[in-house]
Amino acid sequence: MSQDLNDLLDGWPHEPGQIKVRKIMGSDGQEKVQLRLDLGLIQMEMQGRPDGQRPHGHESLLHYHLHRAAKAGKAGEKYELSAEECGEMQQEGIQYYHRYLSLFQLEDFPAVARDTERNLEMFAFVREHSDREDIVWAFDQFIPYVQMMRTRALASIELEKKRVEAALKEIDHGKELILAFYHEHDQADAAEKSAELSFLSEWSEELRSKRPMSRLEKMRLEMEAAIQNEAYERAAQLRDQIKALDAKRSSRRQEADKGNEG
Repeated sequence: MSQDLNDLLDGWPHEPGQIKVRKIMGSDGQEKVQLRLDLGLIQMEMQGRPDGQRPHGHESLLHYHLHRAAKAGKAGEKYELSAEECGEMQQEGIQYYHRYLSLFQLEDFPAVARDTERNLEMFAFVREHSDREDIVWAFDQFIPYVQMMRTRALASIELEKKRVEAALKEIDHGKELILAFYHEHDQADAAEKSAELSFLSEWSEELRSKRPMSRLEKMRLEMEAAIQNEAYERAAQLRDQIKALDAKRSSRRQEADKGNEG
């Protein structure tokens, strides 16, 4: 087999500004994902750590440190990460970033949700086990972006099932989590300029404009029109009907909640 990368990349040119990804079958019979770069490509495993390594016999460095932290906790000891260990985990996190970015292009949304959740877990672990604010911020500064990508994946899963309302709920929840991050760090100005929040808001508006209106939404619009046209009797009828529908929905939710508790 030729060791020349040009043979592998023949017919798959790099295009600046475009993320080019493909899945291939490895010589081990396992599916791999390849990301095209200007000077070659990155090949990643679909499961576990993207480079296929198992540091210290664990799926990843994060899993290794989670295991050690759990043992320390059982022994009543405090587990602290060194700056070097944090740096190693950050490099590992970049591997997962490359993979979920690639998988998003391939529309493998469940895998994107898996890898973004994994990196968010890593951020939280460093926050808990490092006492250096500069190191913690080196991870946490990426939370809005990773949370946005996770939200996009979760909402896309719902859209594939034609569940627009569920997708909108995922987007709203993602926006709440990103806003909470900015508020926690007293970054109100950053929240207003956030590209992540802006994207999710625009996507939400686009989905809402395209989806069919519910009966309740139509009634509310009709009520507003009746008020503007001074058809107050009709507006009052609609108001009462809306209240009745809201009450029925609330009752159904309460019954469902009770059922889930049971």
